[in-house]
Amino acid sequence: MSERPIIHIEDLHKSFDEVEVLHGVSLDVYQGDLVSIIGPSGCGKSTLLRCINCLEILDSGKICVGDVSLSRKSKQVHPNPRFEEHAHQLRSQVGMVFQAFNLFPHKTILENVMLAPQVVKKESEAYAEERAYQVLKKVGLARYSGRYPASLSGGQQQRAAIARALAMTPRVMLYDEPTSSLDPELVQEVLQVMRDLDAEGMTQVVVTHEMSFARDASDYIVYMEGGRIVEIADEDEIFIAPKDERTQRFLKRFR
Repeated sequence: MSERPIIHIEDLHKSFDEVEVLHGVSLDVYQGDLVSIIGPSGCGKSTLLRCINCLEILDSGKICVGDVSLSRKSKQVHPNPRFEEHAHQLRSQVGMVFQAFNLFPHKTILENVMLAPQVVKKESEAYAEERAYQVLKKVGLARYSGRYPASLSGGQQQRAAIARALAMTPRVMLYDEPTSSLDPELVQEVLQVMRDLDAEGMTQVVVTHEMSFARDASDYIVYMEGGRIVEIADEDEIFIAPKDERTQRFLKRFR
């Protein structure tokens, strides 16, 4: 483990209207970690991910990904152009996979994966195509590269969405309930891709209700409730002997 975290979150606050969703969250994630964030619905898990990726702008606190740092003292202070520039730089460090696949239905899987590198990174068509094919191969979809999303299973579409994120060569991958819209028999093929990426050293943060995956694959688990981090522990400790009564209460339903 390196001394400096690749993701550093410090005293993060986020509200929507008058409702505070994140109450001073702080978290460090190190290079190569696979971290699962668990907790009841509405506890702020997804909002935390969206703040890390700057899909939501933090009200106050600090977020660092790699060498890019973003901080704000108050939501009353309007983000300036320098803040927006840093937010754009931070987004470029992070790949994001959602519950919905969000693939373009009129483009093949290969074209879906090629698109962002060409538009954002200005890669040539030939280079983007070769890179897209390689990441599709990584997620087990190379032979489906010419197909359209509608002809693939949900699990295959989600793997294509992971490939699309990987094509941007992120330093960190974030997943917001990536298997929640899948039939149970398709869940494992998506989780296996994440296990393979973990074996290659990719840093990954996963919001999940898949407790067996969280326990088996995670380096450690973060339990959130009420917009706060309640407990952080390795996978065995948090399932066998959770320290906080709120964690104990939540995990009882999975035993």
